Amino acid sequence: MRSKKAPKKLLSPDPLYGSRLVSRMINKIMMDGKKSIAQDLVYGALKVIKEQTKQEPVTILEKAIQNVSPKMEVRPRRVGGASYQVPVEVRGDRKEALAIRWILAAAKSRSNKQFHTFNEKLAKELMEAANSAGAAIKKKEDVQRQAAANRAFSHFRW
Repeated sequence: MRSKKAPKKLLSPDPLYGSRLVSRMINKIMMDGKKSIAQDLVYGALKVIKEQTKQEPVTILEKAIQNVSPKMEVRPRRVGGASYQVPVEVRGDRKEALAIRWILAAAKSRSNKQFHTFNEKLAKELMEAANSAGAAIKKKEDVQRQAAANRAFSHFRW
């Protein structure tokens, strides 16, 4: 077991927009250490957003993350022989991480018929999430609904 808590590493902001959130998005998309490809995808999506909405793309990204971030989630807790789904509040860093993960998953699952590139899929999902619509928002609502349904087990919190 670890003797003390590992220090949290601060993520440097991305070079183009100077945003820590854009850096997290790039790092989440990155596969096999190919950061330049991930940067091209995210910057391409932000460029599409700027062209379509005529607004600052980073503010739309921030609004999308804020709209998709869950307030409550369920965590399994074993009590006796049974396992209960206990609703717990989601802390700050995890909120952001879940929101990014859900937005990317929703963008990946979009059909290829209307959108040809991942840039377009990601841009569309971000714009919908900023307007409180889309698959990522649906995922958030499902998680919130599950937490509300299991409120009876909230006394099992640790």
